[in-house]
Amino acid sequence: MRLLHTSDWHLGHTLKDVTREREHAAFLAWLLEACAREAPDVLVITGDVFDSATPPASAERMWFEFLAAARRARPVMDIVAIAGNHDSPARLGAPSAVLRELGVHVVGGLPRTGDGALDLDRILIPVAGGRGLVAAVPFVRAVDVAADCDDPLGIIYGEVIAAARERRQPGQALVVLGHLYVAGAEPSVLSERRVSIGGVEAAPLRLFPDDVDYVALGHLHRAQRVGRETVRYAGAPLALALDEGRYRHSVAVYEAGAVRLLDVPRLVDIVQIEGSLEEVVAALAALPPLGDEPRPYLEVVVHLARPEPRLRSIIETAVDGKHARLVQLRAETTGDGAALADRVGARRLAELDPREVFERLWARGHADPPGEAVLAAFDRLRAEVEGAS
Repeated sequence: MRLLHTSDWHLGHTLKDVTREREHAAFLAWLLEACAREAPDVLVITGDVFDSATPPASAERMWFEFLAAARRARPVMDIVAIAGNHDSPARLGAPSAVLRELGVHVVGGLPRTGDGALDLDRILIPVAGGRGLVAAVPFVRAVDVAADCDDPLGIIYGEVIAAARERRQPGQALVVLGHLYVAGAEPSVLSERRVSIGGVEAAPLRLFPDDVDYVALGHLHRAQRVGRETVRYAGAPLALALDEGRYRHSVAVYEAGAVRLLDVPRLVDIVQIEGSLEEVVAALAALPPLGDEPRPYLEVVVHLARPEPRLRSIIETAVDGKHARLVQLRAETTGDGAALADRVGARRLAELDPREVFERLWARGHADPPGEAVLAAFDRLRAEVEGAS
């Protein structure tokens, strides 16, 4: 059985208010081509299909159009998708009864029977003509577990995997899907929400025993294995934060115990320019002029040795006409950050001259000392205050 694993699409996502719709459309077109070329028996999508619980209509349309196109491109391929923490379980799972008739299995909320037991018939899904069995566990939410349960994930996954073992046929590949943080994996601190399930943020790797052939994980945006090769986060197909520009974005192909990665083409690059104001302006001047290709996202980090109230205007002027889209401008001070108490030692604040206090506070944020004009302005302001009192 050949399986293609992808995750964390985040349809409807914006990067600093810039829509990603064109990038998502390019990824989904590439994914359709990959499905046709690789001919997987099953495609699994491990959560965060959408970026929010109320995605825009354009994102939902993109999702359904992809499912229809995938069914046309590869009619024999099963598709299994679970909800992530960004998805609305009810919204994602609402059309599941209709989609099942098309060979698309969507598990939004953790399904239960009328008596409160796990609905294993909806969680355990035979695929590839019975050659595989998929245990599709969506993101586990607080409403899915008892308030006094100290190991909710262990109980839920333990029950699901035990039931899968009972149903598993000889030679049948067992695949477990999950959307959670497994201890030992590397998260992206800027774009992945910290989620707690029953007070537990990280699930232990032992949740997935060795007799599971492949564990398809979602939630972390960096593609990576956890422990063994067949426990894997597919990662996000796009950089969802500026710090994710260095990630290798891919989908995973699993077959007969081996894993291959297919790199997702990047439509829009991320460029970071960092340095002093003079260095940044020079680097911006060296950027190519505006062209027809999609402009890369540009992050500018300026190390300020002194205050610069015209910083945004200076940077925007330097970027104007260049082949880049400024999405973030960040100023970092260059002082030593020392507290005033650390500078004056045992001396009391009342013993300090006001100008000395000003100069010491200035040094906290800026490497260059205040100029004569700044000091003169401070002295005038001080004289006005003292005169008024």
